Formats: sequence, structure tokens, C-alpha cells
Amino acid sequence: MTMNQTYLSAFQIGIVAGMRAMSAPAFVSHKLSHETHNPLSDSTFSFLTSSKTATTLALLAGGELIGDKVPNAPDRISAAQLPVRLISGAASGAALAEADGQPVAYGAILGVVGAAVGSFAFFHLRHWLTHEKDLPDPVVALAEDALTIGLGLLTINENKSFRTAL
Repeated sequence: MTMNQTYLSAFQIGIVAGMRAMSAPAFVSHKLSHETHNPLSDSTFSFLTSSKTATTLALLAGGELIGDKVPNAPDRISAAQLPVRLISGAASGAALAEADGQPVAYGAILGVVGAAVGSFAFFHLRHWLTHEKDLPDPVVALAEDALTIGLGLLTINENKSFRTAL
């Protein structure tokens, strides 16, 4: 995989984090935990290769998918939510970059930019669809869940470090 593809993957996983904060690290950890070769063995991100971490993150991601449907859930761009999404995007993007042997800093930067883009774009899209187009919020939320899962799978399956895990 080229350096550009690695950085595109970091940006894409950041978008996933902006949509659903726990989904991005859950996807990355799931794939890393199933690798026969550990591309992060000497890394700060080596904890992502643990099957226990992958299971924990998957449970948190599932809980977030459910919690997003609660009417009083905070907005993703609120002061309490946005930093979590940015950190998730940065960490997930950095881990993808490092797994590909690319500079972690670039992966983190693109991951955080992707998370910011995903957070604001999907906040405004969801608001527009539910308030301007009068679509039911649960339907829009489920569609966003499907997009989150689809983009997450697409991203980790494009990453060269993960191709053998399929």
C-alpha cells in the first residue's frame, strides 16, 4: 500500500470516529487482534492487538450505537463529546499509519482531521434530514450506523496490514 493510501485510511477511520467514537478503535483493534503478524509489537498502540481489548472496544461501540438512539444523548459536537471523537480518530489513524510503517504523527493528524470532518458533517446532515426533511431520527441514526460500519470495514480491509486477517 502506498503512503497516500495509508493516509487516506487514517483520514477515513477518523471520519468513522466522528460518526461513532468507539467504532474506529473497535475496528482497528478487531483486525489487529486477529493478525498472525503483529505490526505493533513494540508500539504504544500494542494494546490494540489484544483480543480482550478488541472485545471491550466492540462492546463499547455496541453500547454507543444503542446510546445514540436515546433522545437526550448529547450532540457529537458538544464540549463533552467532540474531544473523545478527536482522540479516537487520532489514535486510530496513528495506529493504522504505524501498522503500515508510516509516520505516526501524520496518521494522527489525518485521523483527527477526519474525526472533525465526520463529527461536524454528520451532525449537520442528521440535523438537516430530521429537522428540514422531517425524516424520523431513529431511521437517520440507523442509516448512519450502517454508513459507519460500512466505512469502517472498507477502511480496515483496504489497509495492507490487515489484508491477511480476512
